[in-house]
Amino acid sequence: MDFGMEVSIFLVYAAGLMAIYFLGRLLIVPIKTILKLLVNSLIGGVLLFLCNLFGGGLGIFLPLNMITAAIVGLLGIPGTVGILVYFNVPSLF
Repeated sequence: MDFGMEVSIFLVYAAGLMAIYFLGRLLIVPIKTILKLLVNSLIGGVLLFLCNLFGGGLGIFLPLNMITAAIVGLLGIPGTVGILVYFNVPSLF
């Protein structure tokens, strides 16, 4: 093998590694966003369930429908608190 062939092989390997790196970066960012959304949804859903379970004796009820589920899923804990305040403090709204 001559020197030119070794350089071209090195450049091909370097280009392949760079392509793997950039494709990995493109895939990791959406996965982080999806995982964050999943964790927010899980925490918000558990809080919604616990508020309905333990709040019944106190007169606190949070309706479970598509809108409340979407708000809790997207916002997590702040969404649950917002819905709790909205539905249980009627004099403000």
